[in-house]
Amino acid sequence: MIEISALQSPLKNQLAITGSKSESNRLLLLNKLFNQVLTLENVSNSEDSQLMQKALANETDLIDIHHAGTAMRFLTAYFSIQEGRTITITGSARMKQRPIKVLVDALNQLGAEITYAENEGFPPLKIVGKKITTNSITIPSNISSQYITALSLIGTKLENGLTITLDGKIISVPYIQMTIELLNRVGIKAIFEENTITIPFTENIQSEKLQVESDWSSASYYYSLIALSKESEITISTYFENSLQGDSALQNIYAEHFGVISTFKDGSLTLKNNPAFSLENRIELDLINTPDIAQTIAATCVGLKAKCLLTGLETLKIKETDRLVALKNELEKFGAIITITDDSLSIDGYNAYTTVPKLETYNDHRMAMCMAPLAQIYSIRINNEMVVEKSYPTFWEDWTKLGFEIKAI
Repeated sequence: MIEISALQSPLKNQLAITGSKSESNRLLLLNKLFNQVLTLENVSNSEDSQLMQKALANETDLIDIHHAGTAMRFLTAYFSIQEGRTITITGSARMKQRPIKVLVDALNQLGAEITYAENEGFPPLKIVGKKITTNSITIPSNISSQYITALSLIGTKLENGLTITLDGKIISVPYIQMTIELLNRVGIKAIFEENTITIPFTENIQSEKLQVESDWSSASYYYSLIALSKESEITISTYFENSLQGDSALQNIYAEHFGVISTFKDGSLTLKNNPAFSLENRIELDLINTPDIAQTIAATCVGLKAKCLLTGLETLKIKETDRLVALKNELEKFGAIITITDDSLSIDGYNAYTTVPKLETYNDHRMAMCMAPLAQIYSIRINNEMVVEKSYPTFWEDWTKLGFEIKAI
């Protein structure tokens, strides 16, 4: 457990943030599919991306991806088309509780051979690589966009291409668009129109150098920190105004609802307070396209003692933990009065509290990082703080640079 306290205000510093985990993992798999012809710069140093790279280089018959959910989904699809190779892919105890049946069903319908090594519908999986010739599939689109991305990426190497029909409400659309745009960027003419994705078979792509943009989900913690500070300014790199990442919606959300101004210059993003901003009575946001920043926004509201209604959160229940339950448990330690449903979280008021909050992370990197900005207002304690290595290994080092005191308890 660590205790975090703010030492200075206002804050002013510059930080370099690691590359986007979402972009990195897509490009790592794409590069493997096309014989490593891409040179990737600013690849995420997250544990998830490191595990992805190790798994792609692993030549044994057992792959352990620990807590890396993205890697589990992408690699399940990848190994299903590796003809002549049989592997078992497994993970942590929590990974064995995270459903994957929708993706496995879709791959098996295409002609893959995937079976469950333990419990039906969950990892670990035994995968016998096959040549897949079926060129169309319908998949529920209200579960996880990562299933859709996994199919889209391997569709590039199916000899008849792949047409994916999305059935139902499409969630996390920006993540699907990111996949399509990255494919387009390397010359693959993928199309996403209405509820249909068309992926052409592509034999080769051109050798080129690609820079991975830094992670906007990681940027969210600095938006929150500025919102909870006064007269502060933090510059982070490498970020671009025309980002592929859905979480770049932070710019508008935090400008409108929390008074944080975003300014871009030469690949850097500067965040500072809007002195004319005033907080509204109740913040209402639909986060169906940006669920990964919901925890940060909820914690920001608590730091400001703001009321809010956050909707579109149905995918939070199947993440590293049930994030809705975890948020309710931990934010109530600050006196927040919270109600959750299967797809929403509301904060309806605040009670007084006196003790230093001891916050649990539930083995969820975002639970640790979303709470950290609250140290600008309160002295807080966080258990199992190194869970941040999953996506942002230098997180606490960067917060020390910002002037926070972090000590072991």
